[in-house]
Amino acid sequence: MRYYPVNLDIRNRKCLVVGGGDVGTRKVMTLIECGAVVTVVSPEAGEKLLGLAESGTIALKKRSYAGSDLEGMFLVICATDDEELNRQVGRDAGKFNMLCNIADRPEACNFILPALVKRGDLVIAVSTSGKSPAFAKKIRKALEKQYGVEYADFLKLMGAIRKKLLSNSHEPEAHKPLFEKIINKDIVQLIKNNDTDKIDSVLFEVLGEGYGYMDLMGQEE
Repeated sequence: MRYYPVNLDIRNRKCLVVGGGDVGTRKVMTLIECGAVVTVVSPEAGEKLLGLAESGTIALKKRSYAGSDLEGMFLVICATDDEELNRQVGRDAGKFNMLCNIADRPEACNFILPALVKRGDLVIAVSTSGKSPAFAKKIRKALEKQYGVEYADFLKLMGAIRKKLLSNSHEPEAHKPLFEKIINKDIVQLIKNNDTDKIDSVLFEVLGEGYGYMDLMGQEE
């Protein structure tokens, strides 16, 4: 296995995107969603990036890339169709031992980006190690059909239960069998069916009083 799978915390980290086209815009949106502090360098930028810059969501430098743009950055993503520029960004990032992704050029990167299925806090990553992004996309679409929005609510519920158990001085080691019982009761399907009465019944059976579904979900707002 060539790549080491990892979920990277980039909240409040400075990240650079070189390129203001459609691909660069998609990379910017994912970085923002994950809480990064994003700077974009590109002579041209689409309306989406211009709007984000105007609102102060990103910093936009409407000019060509310079090596100094990497100073203070945690990672860089290059998304241009200029092969020489792509290689230059890769070389510059290597000098700083910086995390660097060149869109659609796995051989020039020290990390690649998987196809993602996102359902709230559930994130499923699909990677073909750069061999076939089209196949990764096909798998992603199949997973999107299998894992609906009910999984986001399920994880929200599980997070609220865990938080409440810890606040009641339950030992973390005791949580595992409780969570396994809840999962095996197929609450995901009950959430999909919006069957709150049955959900409450399951929670009472496993956890006892004080764990009503609507109350728990309200705590996670």
